[in-house]
Amino acid sequence: MNSIRIGFGYDVHAFAQERELWLGGIKIEHSSGLLGHSDADVLIHALCDALLGAANLRDIGFHFPDSSSEFKNIDSKILLKNTMLLIREKGYEFGNADCTVCAEEPTLNPHIAPMQECLAQVMGVEADTISIKATTSEKMGFVGRKEGMAAYVTVLIYKS
Repeated sequence: MNSIRIGFGYDVHAFAQERELWLGGIKIEHSSGLLGHSDADVLIHALCDALLGAANLRDIGFHFPDSSSEFKNIDSKILLKNTMLLIREKGYEFGNADCTVCAEEPTLNPHIAPMQECLAQVMGVEADTISIKATTSEKMGFVGRKEGMAAYVTVLIYKS
């Protein structure tokens, strides 16, 4: 029964001035970026956690610790590529992902297709297997106060 597995990932980053905004592997023009040890791509980090969790390989912090200078300001696409190597080494292949990014700003709809294409290329999968949705938190909580962004991801992997 271990031939099909699901995983769930969640990540959050605060907005920070004088940082570029990277989301889903692409740079988005905005007045601020996200604060983090790496490029703080909240969507890729949640996706990595979902993939690692599905394969029972712990989490992104275990494999790519923010205490390591090796990962300082790293492009999160590298982390995603390495995560795909880890799940494939364990005999799994990617089925699909359902991703939700929660942000009051910037408007993400125009960026969804480019994010899907970028993630698919990094992962070596079809863009149609990566669903990305954007929502707000209706002005409630830290996202609603425009203090940061959150991302939620569910994935399906299977034994190849």
